[in-house]
Amino acid sequence: MAKSKLEYIWLDGYKPTQSLRSKTKIEEDFSGNLEDCSMWSFDGSSTEQAAGGSSDCLLKPVYICPDPQRKNAFLVMCEVLNADGTPHPTNGRATIEDDDNDFWFGFEQEYFLYDTATNKPLGFPEEGDPAPQGPYYCSVGANNAFGRNIIEEHLDVCLDAGLNVEGINAEVAPGQWEFQIFAKGAREAGDQIWIARYLLERIGESYDVAINWHCKPLGVDADWNGSGMHANFSNTALRTSGSKEVYDAICQSFAPADVVKAHIDVYGADNHLRLTGKHETQSIDQFSYGISDRGASIRIPIATVQRGWKGWLEDRRPNSAADPYKVAAVIIKTVKSAALPELA
Repeated sequence: MAKSKLEYIWLDGYKPTQSLRSKTKIEEDFSGNLEDCSMWSFDGSSTEQAAGGSSDCLLKPVYICPDPQRKNAFLVMCEVLNADGTPHPTNGRATIEDDDNDFWFGFEQEYFLYDTATNKPLGFPEEGDPAPQGPYYCSVGANNAFGRNIIEEHLDVCLDAGLNVEGINAEVAPGQWEFQIFAKGAREAGDQIWIARYLLERIGESYDVAINWHCKPLGVDADWNGSGMHANFSNTALRTSGSKEVYDAICQSFAPADVVKAHIDVYGADNHLRLTGKHETQSIDQFSYGISDRGASIRIPIATVQRGWKGWLEDRRPNSAADPYKVAAVIIKTVKSAALPELA
C-alpha cells in the first residue's frame, strides 16, 4: 500500500507572537482530500497551550496542499481546539466572520533573511553598516540583492504547492524581501500565508539562514524601513459601489480611538517601533487615510479611483509578524460596522 506523509501545521501559544509548529502523520492510501484528513492531537503543555495535567489539544485540518519538498507528501494547516472540540483561545482563525467569502484579502508579507553566524541580515557586513537604503529595493546584482537563491526556491515551492503567490520583490534593506498572496475568502488567505511562512522557514534551514519576522529587527533608531504585512482588502461594496462616499464611510469606520486600539492590538508586537510616522508609516497614535498616501494608516490605491471607486483598500499598519487570521477578523468586523450611504 502507498503511504503518504501529512505534515500537520499549527500555531502555538507563545506570546506576544505565536510560532509555527508541525509534525508528520503517515497515512496509507491517502486520497489527498481535506475531508479525509483525520483529527489529531498534540501535547499542549509543550507549546504554552495547556497544563501538564490536562495536556491534550486537538488539531482540526482546515487546508491542504501538496508538499513539493517531500515524496508522497502534503501540508495540512490546522486549527487548534480544546479537548472538548471548542476553539482554543489561541485560535485566531475561528474568530473570522466571513462565512460567504465576500471578503477578499491580499497580504504583502515582508521579512528579513538573517545569517545565523553573524545574527545580521544577509548583505550586512560583520562590522558596521551597509550603504544607506536606496539601491536595494527591487534591485539586481551581487552588490545590492542578497539571498535571491533562497527566495527563488521559496517562490517555486509555493507555486508547486498551489499557493496563489502574486509576486515577490527585494525590499529596501539588504536581505529584506517580500512576497504577496491573494485569496477570495479571509480564512484561505490566512491559511496560504501561514503555509508560505512555514515553507520559507523550512527552506532557510538548508542554508543556515533564519527568517526574521520582527517588524523592526534593526532597532527603532536605525534609518531603515521596518517590515510590514500590508493588508489589501475588499468586499462587494468596495468592489462594486462606484461611490467615493462609500469609501469615505468605510475608512471613517476605522477612525474611532477604540477601533484603532482593537486593530493595533492584533497588528503585531512592537508595532510602536515601526509606526513612527517615518519610513512610509503613519504614527501609531494617529489615524488617517488618503489616495496614494503611503504615509497614511489606510491607503486608497489610485487604481481604485481610476476604476470609478471600484476596487480595494490597503491597511498599512499590520506588521510582518502579525497573524493574518486576526488581522482579517478585525478588518471584517470594522468594515461591517460602517454606516454606508444609500446609493441611487
